[in-house]
Amino acid sequence: MENPCNNQKIIEKIESDENANFYLINKDIGFPSFSIIHKIRKITGLKKVGFSGTLDPLATGLMIIATSSATKFLDAFHFLGKTYIASIELGKTSDTYDKEGNVKTIKIDKKPSKKEIENIIKNHFTGLVMQTPPIFSAKKIKGVRLYKMARDNKTPKIEPVEINIEKIKILKYKYPILKLEIDCSKGTYIRSIANDLGEKLRTGAMLIALERTKIGKFDLKRSIDVKAINLATLEKKKLKIQDIIKKIK
Repeated sequence: MENPCNNQKIIEKIESDENANFYLINKDIGFPSFSIIHKIRKITGLKKVGFSGTLDPLATGLMIIATSSATKFLDAFHFLGKTYIASIELGKTSDTYDKEGNVKTIKIDKKPSKKEIENIIKNHFTGLVMQTPPIFSAKKIKGVRLYKMARDNKTPKIEPVEINIEKIKILKYKYPILKLEIDCSKGTYIRSIANDLGEKLRTGAMLIALERTKIGKFDLKRSIDVKAINLATLEKKKLKIQDIIKKIK
């Protein structure tokens, strides 16, 4: 995948297109990522609207939206690291690795201490690590989405992939709820981190809430809430291609 930052022709085309803009949007819980696309299409009258980085319906937080020829630049955001706030419940597991799946309660002998969790994070969830994507995910094997295979009761062999977890910070812990701030590379599944952490702790764990707060240098604090999207807020908050390039380079 070529980084569009290195393609001057794409940049020049976007600069000459008055409808080519970027927007930081704060996604609500319970809605698919594509619902934001439909809303912006309806408000702007533009057919060509896209986004970088899907969020599950359960998740909230930052999405980057592009319109018109700016959509050709969306691949540039895939190269950027992400920051998430994840709430994890220990003592339970799920086949989807979150509360939306088939949940089972795990009987445990001892509640892990904060220090024990910190040590496991340090030893197993920091730096370059191998991670297996969840079966209920949009990742493809031979052109087929994993979640479609899962719904058909198929069990494909899922190869682990290398990811980079720059930092995991415990924000709050009171058993069974663990709240983490995670800085990670593209391709990281936070649901897998929750599940894998539960296995290491021998308590089981599942993701119960997720918020994306940063994509590279782009911050949720500067985003437009979905309910506040209209022509006025889009005009006020729009980012042009040079605004984007300055934050990516």
